[in-house]
Amino acid sequence: MRTVLLIDDDELCRSPAAEMLRRAEWEVIEAADGQSGIELALRHRPDVILCDLMMPRLNGYQVCRTARAHHELRNTRIIIVTGRDFPADRESAHQAGADDYLVKPIVFTALITALDRLHPARANGSKHPSADASERIPGAATVKFWGVRGSIPSPGPGTVRFGGNTSCVELRAEGQIIVLDAGSGLRALGHSLAAEFSDAPIDLTILVTHTHWDHIQGFPFFLPAYHSRNHLRILGYEGARDGLAATLAGQMESPYFPIALKQMPGNIVIEELKQMEFKIGPIEVEACFSNHPGVCVGYRLKTSAGSVVYLPDNECGPPSARVDAGETLPRTIEQRLEDFIREADVLICDTQYTREEYATHRGWGHGCVDDVVRLAITAGVKRLFLFHHDPAHDDDQIAAMVERARQQVEQAGASLRVDAACEGEEIVLTPQLELAR
Repeated sequence: MRTVLLIDDDELCRSPAAEMLRRAEWEVIEAADGQSGIELALRHRPDVILCDLMMPRLNGYQVCRTARAHHELRNTRIIIVTGRDFPADRESAHQAGADDYLVKPIVFTALITALDRLHPARANGSKHPSADASERIPGAATVKFWGVRGSIPSPGPGTVRFGGNTSCVELRAEGQIIVLDAGSGLRALGHSLAAEFSDAPIDLTILVTHTHWDHIQGFPFFLPAYHSRNHLRILGYEGARDGLAATLAGQMESPYFPIALKQMPGNIVIEELKQMEFKIGPIEVEACFSNHPGVCVGYRLKTSAGSVVYLPDNECGPPSARVDAGETLPRTIEQRLEDFIREADVLICDTQYTREEYATHRGWGHGCVDDVVRLAITAGVKRLFLFHHDPAHDDDQIAAMVERARQQVEQAGASLRVDAACEGEEIVLTPQLELAR
């Protein structure tokens, strides 16, 4: 078993991280300060040292320099973990002898990836911890992005970092596999599921927000739908002209596609929802109509690890005027959405346009990043993922939108964390464990 020495003076941060690592099959040694950490390192010679930066009795830099001065620790890898993200600190850490530098809050799968990169496990036929975190960590939920783009797939050298496939997000929790939308990212998810389950049956639910093409175009290429052992349940709301089943079947009619929906061998059940609240296994799901052309909804999924809100197509309205006490007026769309996303642990939301672009795209049914950040702050959302990236935006433009959003959060004095949804990224939610201070 691989050994990691965890050095952190904050027990509220150290103990949960240690428990997560033990469940990921690491032997964990704990130290509450840098001096004790060096003593334990010399005694146990761990494979990896995971060290906080700011600590009493030797800070992280001093731990690195001291460890590198001992020949016995020449093969030990060192990762600095800190809430500080200054370029100068990174450079100083590497100069002191650190092999990697991670900024809190840390996604657990990113930590495992860093550990495995520095000290790979010997091949033993076991699954990678990140492959089934929702099963390995009791009560955990995983969210993985398979398609993050809006309107039309946009592959090419300019979209390598964030991805070019259209909307598709996978949620695993409480023993359920739930797929949010069936854009072109669904194809890659299907191949991944087929490889994971091999000959075992797959049972999953697809929640469709609406039937615009970029949210259903991946379904004809979804490999699990072509095996009779698999059971697929597709849920959504009736469209403006045709029902859900008719629309899904329509895109597979000749001459558009060589195989009709009814010819798919999988056990496929398509249900049109009538209620705005329902359950998928033990997971409570709430739907809310969004501000987008046609019949379009967002979904809020409540798991034991936290709540995930998926709102891929929505145009925020202007800030609502406050109503004096005693007045009764119909709630605006924005007020309903604010209630819908309130205190969500994760919000995946349409942020297709910059403020400048939105000025010429009002009424198109897509979000302005500034408005979404403002709404998320007001609603007390914990983490926001920019989503439904414009097909004309390359990686640099999306990165600039993230930076602008973070500056907006900082100026507001809020604690909202903002990132851009990135294909292949997996987020792990746990009911008890946090690696952030």
